[in-house]
Amino acid sequence: MGDMFKTIKNAFKVEDLRKKILFTVLVVLVYRLGTAVPVPGISAARFTAMIDRFGQLGQFMNLISGGAFASVSIFSLGIQPYINASIIMQLLTVAIPALERLSKEGEEGRKKITRITRFVTVGLGLVMSIAYWSATSDASSTALPMWLNAFVVIFTFTAGTAFVMWLGELINEKGIGNGISMIIFVGIISSLPQMIINLYAWFQNWRFTSNIALALLGVALVVFVFLVIITLVVFVQTAERRIPIQYAKKVVGRKIYGGQSTYLPIKVNQGGVLPVIFAVSILMLPSTVVSLFGWSGPVAQWFLNFNANPLYYVIYAFLIFAFTFFYAMISFNPIDISNNLQKNGGYIPGIRPGKPTSDFIGKTSRRLNWFDALFLVVIVLMPSLLGLLSGAEGIWFGGTSVLILVGVALDIVNQLEAQLMMRHYKGFLD
Repeated sequence: MGDMFKTIKNAFKVEDLRKKILFTVLVVLVYRLGTAVPVPGISAARFTAMIDRFGQLGQFMNLISGGAFASVSIFSLGIQPYINASIIMQLLTVAIPALERLSKEGEEGRKKITRITRFVTVGLGLVMSIAYWSATSDASSTALPMWLNAFVVIFTFTAGTAFVMWLGELINEKGIGNGISMIIFVGIISSLPQMIINLYAWFQNWRFTSNIALALLGVALVVFVFLVIITLVVFVQTAERRIPIQYAKKVVGRKIYGGQSTYLPIKVNQGGVLPVIFAVSILMLPSTVVSLFGWSGPVAQWFLNFNANPLYYVIYAFLIFAFTFFYAMISFNPIDISNNLQKNGGYIPGIRPGKPTSDFIGKTSRRLNWFDALFLVVIVLMPSLLGLLSGAEGIWFGGTSVLILVGVALDIVNQLEAQLMMRHYKGFLD
């Protein structure tokens, strides 16, 4: 801990790094101020009731927005449209040859894809704004005509989404860390005071229903599980399978090139938190549609209360497994890796170049995917099951939240470490 504070102190001694840190803090403060500005012309109570009907998806959207979703602020949609747009563009890049060619054109191609992603983000923000206003239109303000009230609400939601996306890109250009991830990180961290309040409320409830010893044991168990989850996530997030690579020697004139040994790192957690986000989005889609359109009846009620059904957890686990393999399939290409190795004179000892190499890399990746999927299922479902067993439902440290927090924290640490190592300062990882 002392080394960490010393590293931060050294970071502030470097002018460029100090400016980046202060700029990031400034952008974060602007974002947090925006979450406190309400949207005019819409009933907060009605909107909050709609979020409650969304179930786990509504809780997740409110969590990553730092409470802005439930408070109906101008940043209610937060970064959700951008996340959805990025996922859509990743999928389309694999499916559409023109986008695939753009992704391989280097910096210029990435700029064009980023520009398209911005337009898709604004379009999704507009669609979501219209849907949310339609679901709560009967609770709109009567001070304005209906059409003007609709324009104000929809425009405010959409503009807020575009502004948050711009803040994220500012952090990318002039700050520390990934801007979008940083905004999500800050939103989740802002829920920490509420988590402490909830934990104290559970402690009081357990104390009155049993005794103070069992209440203290319950709180200790919650904290212990929280620490275990963080430790496990850090371990898996940084874990990788290293495949040894040997490069053949080349004689050019009187010089010998190559001949060195290295390794090909394959991360265990390749998809990060994306398979979980995919699974939640698909799983909660029926209840979201039912809530937006206000349908009623036995079938509608079954979908609205589906998260209390044991089948929910079975399907949830299956979808996490499916999307873990699906995301690895579209983001990790063993054939390209094998071809690049062969072009540069590299090979895996004991494996022939070409198809045997790509088959070996693909088989290794699929083995890691099984472990990654099982890890995600345990991390995501264990807090929920613990909440059902202990009666403390809605535990703050959901697996998705911890995955995001740890991933962003490690990214920030690695960036600071790289900056400090360039200036010969001792860093976090020493």
